[in-house]
Amino acid sequence: MSTYMARPAEVTRKWYVIDAAGLPLGRVATAAAMLLRGKHKPIYTPHIDTGDYVVIVNADKAVLTGRKLDQKIYFRHSGYEGGLKRTVYRQLMAKKPEFAVEKAVRGMLPHNRLGRAMFKKLKVYRGSEHPHSAQQPDVWEVKG
Repeated sequence: MSTYMARPAEVTRKWYVIDAAGLPLGRVATAAAMLLRGKHKPIYTPHIDTGDYVVIVNADKAVLTGRKLDQKIYFRHSGYEGGLKRTVYRQLMAKKPEFAVEKAVRGMLPHNRLGRAMFKKLKVYRGSEHPHSAQQPDVWEVKG
């Protein structure tokens, strides 16, 4: 008996919708990362992109537990001396909640070209509307 290895040609992709309203950001991100990688499928192969498309709606209604809204900080650098910029997650969730969700999911994917290909299958929207109804996405329940 040999180990099964999926081939890219035999992977079928589905679409899933995750509603982030009232759920912790980390729970939503782990569910999305699992679906993007394909770990929920029996044909999962680590070096092949076997994952599905994921649409996350209501990103602005995702919650951060504890005191993370005031203590968790997003850092970026302008490239110049002394150019370190800090943003508290309370401001980030108010201005760009889609970016906060994308950043959480991206950190849970592989940090190579395979992870970048998986990340392209993630669609995040602030409200409850999304333009992917033609793909007939299934609802994925996240336990919060």
